[in-house]
Amino acid sequence: MSEEIVNSLDMEDGIIKSESDESLDIINPIKEDLKKDYEYTRANLYSLIEKGQEAINGIMELAGESDSPRAYEVAGQLIKSVGDVTDKLIDLQKKLKDVEEETIKTTNNVTNNAVFVGSTSDLSKLLKQGFLNNKE
Repeated sequence: MSEEIVNSLDMEDGIIKSESDESLDIINPIKEDLKKDYEYTRANLYSLIEKGQEAINGIMELAGESDSPRAYEVAGQLIKSVGDVTDKLIDLQKKLKDVEEETIKTTNNVTNNAVFVGSTSDLSKLLKQGFLNNKE
């Protein structure tokens, strides 16, 4: 901003910072909750994968002993289910990354507002004089 404008409008040049950092107070608990939820979900998915592996091993033994087509069908479904859970584990990583990027983007917002206080005739005079034009 040019000094002439600042002096004519009796304003300070620069960014006005708010005195309270409420956004930081809100973000820290959100990050903690996000981390807890991530760890809890990840542990549950690992548990489901391990139990699914055990179930697959058991049903494969049963299918081998009984030669039942239904046992092989169930084994196939279990394998598919365990594969789906592993995909969910990878999706969890992507979602966490997206949420962290989103919080970084939203916390770095700076708003600069310049307000002209005066009548429209004062504004038009300033415009005619070239104070508010970039031509100077």
